[in-house]
Amino acid sequence: MQIHDTIAGLRTALKGAGRISFVPTMGNLHEGHIALMRQAQAHGDTVVSSLFVNRLQFGPKEDFDTYPRTFDADCEKMAAVGVAHLFSPGEKEMYPTPQAYHVQPDPAQADILEGEFRPGFFRGVATVVMKLFSAVQPQVAIFGKKDYQQLMIIRNMVRQFALPIEIIPGDTVRAEDGLALSSRNGYLSEAERAEAPRLYRAMDKVRQAILAGERDLARLEQGAMLELRASGWIPQYVAVRKQLDLQLPAAHDSGLVVLGAALLGSTRLIDNLEV
Repeated sequence: MQIHDTIAGLRTALKGAGRISFVPTMGNLHEGHIALMRQAQAHGDTVVSSLFVNRLQFGPKEDFDTYPRTFDADCEKMAAVGVAHLFSPGEKEMYPTPQAYHVQPDPAQADILEGEFRPGFFRGVATVVMKLFSAVQPQVAIFGKKDYQQLMIIRNMVRQFALPIEIIPGDTVRAEDGLALSSRNGYLSEAERAEAPRLYRAMDKVRQAILAGERDLARLEQGAMLELRASGWIPQYVAVRKQLDLQLPAAHDSGLVVLGAALLGSTRLIDNLEV
């Protein structure tokens, strides 16, 4: 695996690489990331990944400085799964001057759910992804469904800017007890890790009720929130939305998704389940 820390070096190395499939990451890789890289193998001649902890998507009180950085272990995992090129720039390479131009997603899609609790998050995500797309110039990019709202926003950004990139979703990878794999799971204490699957179970109850014909979605959402709160969580939202645009569904809409975010101790966990 070749490692590049400059855009110019990466572009030179990728000349003649054929169809490029791209998996962007912030590092601290787990099996969810590795599954995306395996998936990328089937969609291109050359798999490229990136490792960059993007300051623009962290709020002033979030965990940018303490976000786990495990570069050597990440490189070993990427090489083992067949990543051909890793783009790992420093901040000065990605942002040689303060980033004055930004990609601002539609507020109707970016300021709800995650965007309500993390103001500016999706502006930071869309801006860095656009810049990574410019550096890598892939034909395919793989994004996990774990970050469902992010996937929707990136898809819409690609569509609206007519970027010649196919966005392919990757299914969420879970532990045996249902917990969605996440780099932030490492923040959980032993007791919190045992409690953490409750978010998945509470959301799955909502999903199962909808599949059984229940249409009082507000009642289902409130019930899940109460269950989490009763077990010591601080729930931020459990919401049933349309998969297409994450807007509120009408009475008989199909193609729904249950999304949730909650604090367990000091760790914020998110998840979603398509219905």
